[in-house]
Amino acid sequence: MSDHGLIIGLESRLLNAWPSFDYQIYDGWILRLANGYSKRANSATPFRSGVNLDDELIDYMIARFVEANVRPTFRLNGIEAPDADERLKLRGFKQVETTHVLTAPITSADCERDPEVALDPQPSKRWVREAAHSYGGDKSDDAKLLQIVSRIRQKTAFATLSLDDKPVAWGLGVVERGYIGLYDIVVSPDLRGIGLGRRVVSSLIAWGCEQGAHTSYLQVREENEVARSLYGALGFGTAYRYTHRVMPGRSSV
Repeated sequence: MSDHGLIIGLESRLLNAWPSFDYQIYDGWILRLANGYSKRANSATPFRSGVNLDDELIDYMIARFVEANVRPTFRLNGIEAPDADERLKLRGFKQVETTHVLTAPITSADCERDPEVALDPQPSKRWVREAAHSYGGDKSDDAKLLQIVSRIRQKTAFATLSLDDKPVAWGLGVVERGYIGLYDIVVSPDLRGIGLGRRVVSSLIAWGCEQGAHTSYLQVREENEVARSLYGALGFGTAYRYTHRVMPGRSSV
């Protein structure tokens, strides 16, 4: 059985570390909107154990998504009522992007930074532009990414690893109440698979250690077996999983 207290604690940190532009609360569900940039910032998520989801509430939240021109998406983290997923399935919502939330304890051996990884407390336009470009696809919009990371109110570190003075890997660390969240870990497409991402992750964890963090966490899609294997080698294990139910028939967000 999942530890709902742990899930809610991590979910609140996830929400603060990756802020949306608009928040609405409906009977234990938080609906977030950020002009369509990333599903986690544009979805409805349960924030109370056993919270119900009836057809009237589904319809109401669908209308809010449509008004914002965002594809209706429910992000289910396992604390919702048992019938919520089936209700959405019967309404035609498709399940996509099952994601693992991984955690790892931070030990004294994790507290040494890589001197070649630069850490800045605020996002620069260059960091945002280059990280978004390396992501590509629907996450290549640097203007929306800048809007999101500029809204973070927790302590942050924006990491850049350069080779021969050329930035090649990026990452974001956000510290809150003993945890460091790792976000936007991305490596230049032509340099993946040679350990650069691991160096960024390790440096951000070391920074988190300096800030008093005892645990690190991150999110990785279930289908990304390479990344899950890498993080497993770094001591990460699955705390819980979440999945998305998205309404078909609208353009993908």
